[in-house]
Amino acid sequence: MPLSPGFSEYVVELLAGLGRVQARRMFGGAGLFRDGVMFGVLIDDVAYFRVDDALQADLKGQGSVPWVYTRNGEAREMGYWRMPETAADDPDEAVEVARRSFAAAVKRKAEAKPKPKPAPAKKKMTAKKATPKARARK
Repeated sequence: MPLSPGFSEYVVELLAGLGRVQARRMFGGAGLFRDGVMFGVLIDDVAYFRVDDALQADLKGQGSVPWVYTRNGEAREMGYWRMPETAADDPDEAVEVARRSFAAAVKRKAEAKPKPKPAPAKKKMTAKKATPKARARK
């Protein structure tokens, strides 16, 4: 189910205390970005945040659940957990969860192995044709 009109704007406004947050449409939902780092996703009018072990434990303790993606009958947790329902009406709580989520996303990005750059294409060596002047020297 796609996002309802205005849901992305609502979440961005809720997180205004975090600084400049952008919601970018993707895959029928949206990604939440700050400073070029994706720290949350919006799927079916639900906000999910990137977690580390500590944030995951806290959210689980509040009754939150992970975002589970199912493809070809295989379910997989994506490392994002649902924003607590109490945070939906409390910008301070929402910003605190988002701040911790952003820190987890920054750490994860820093720890990610950099993708190897493709080797530059080798130039094909071709035999140079002798110029008339070069032939005359021989």
